[in-house]
Amino acid sequence: MPSLLIDMSSIPVITIDGPSGAGKGTVAQNLATHLGYHLLDSGAVYRAAAVHALDMHADLDDESSVLAALGSMKATFEPCADGVLVFLDGRDVTASLRLETTASAASKVAVMPAVRAAVLDEQRSFRKAPGLVADGRDMGTVVFPDATLKVFLSASAKVRAQRRSKQLKDKGIETTMVNLLHEIGARDERDSTREHSPLAAAHDALIIDSSDLSVHDVVDAILSALPRQSTVE
Repeated sequence: MPSLLIDMSSIPVITIDGPSGAGKGTVAQNLATHLGYHLLDSGAVYRAAAVHALDMHADLDDESSVLAALGSMKATFEPCADGVLVFLDGRDVTASLRLETTASAASKVAVMPAVRAAVLDEQRSFRKAPGLVADGRDMGTVVFPDATLKVFLSASAKVRAQRRSKQLKDKGIETTMVNLLHEIGARDERDSTREHSPLAAAHDALIIDSSDLSVHDVVDAILSALPRQSTVE
């Protein structure tokens, strides 16, 4: 009787890393839909971890406290038209993940080495046939170093600030370009200089500057670079 086990390394993965505002999420979602692949929004994993830690009244400045809280986390991620629905212990927390307070909490826990190690298996569990598109900051360098295709998506700070400004205005939140440029610069510095899993392009990554490109243009560029044999039979 033939084995039903699947060699995980044979399941294609496309990783899309890059700084905040480069368009990773939108590109990843469009690419996954086009290919019929699963989608991993690594940011959603860390935001779910942050929400659970807050629910458990963990001290977000104490790595051991956050790690202890994550020991009881039971999260499920279900694909939907807008990306992914996230449930903690069966409770839909998708809306909570979009809050600025959650983003702030997630940025704290995401830099903790023990937390990153704890969510590694969760992230890798998304690798299922026929394939996976994973977006984040260390998908190609740490989580899926054997990815079929690694993409590093960038954009100028000005363009990323403009995109962020539009997102916030759509939510009814007013801000200034000066503040956004400052926040983006500070986040880039923090992400690229942190000791563990810093933001960096994999040595074999396809580097795309999306500053003057549409989502369609970026997706086409990735599809053109994708090996033809990229599906699991």
